[in-house]
Amino acid sequence: MTISAGDRIPAVTFKTMTEEGPVDVSSETLFAGRKVALFSVPGAFTPTCSARHLPGFVDKADAIKAKGVDEIVCTAVNDAFVMGAWGKSAGADGKVSMLADGNGDFVRAIGLEMDGRGFGLGMRGQRFSMIVEDGVVTTLNVEQPRDFQVSSAEHMLGQL
Repeated sequence: MTISAGDRIPAVTFKTMTEEGPVDVSSETLFAGRKVALFSVPGAFTPTCSARHLPGFVDKADAIKAKGVDEIVCTAVNDAFVMGAWGKSAGADGKVSMLADGNGDFVRAIGLEMDGRGFGLGMRGQRFSMIVEDGVVTTLNVEQPRDFQVSSAEHMLGQL
C-alpha cells in the first residue's frame, strides 16, 4: 500500500556521508518536531535527476526554507558514497541533505518502489516529493513514469 497524506513515516535508517564516512540517520530523528521537504529520485547522476530535479531544490532552497521548512532532503536508492559525491557536484552542501536509501528500505516501506530493471537500474524509488510535519506526511506528489512536474521544487513552493 502506498503512503498517503495523513500517514506517519515508517521507522527506517538512511545513511549520509560525512568527513568520517557514512553515518546512520533514523527517520524518527530526521522528522521529529520538524517540517521537512523530502524528494526522491530514481538515481543519482541520472539525466533528469541531475539536470533538473536536484538543481531545482538547490536553487530554491532559500525560498523553500523561508516558507517554514527546517530541512530539504534528497533521497535515492544509491549508497552514501554516491549520494555524497552527487551532492558535492551539484552544490547541495548546506542547502539539500543527501540521504542514501541504499537497500530501498524507505521506498519499499512507503510503497513507492520502482522496477528499473528494464533500464539496468534494478529496484529503485519512484520520483516523488513530500512535505512531512513531525513525522506525518501532509503533502505527497508522485510522478507518473518518465514525468517531471509535481515533484519539482517549483511545484512544492506553490504548496507551502
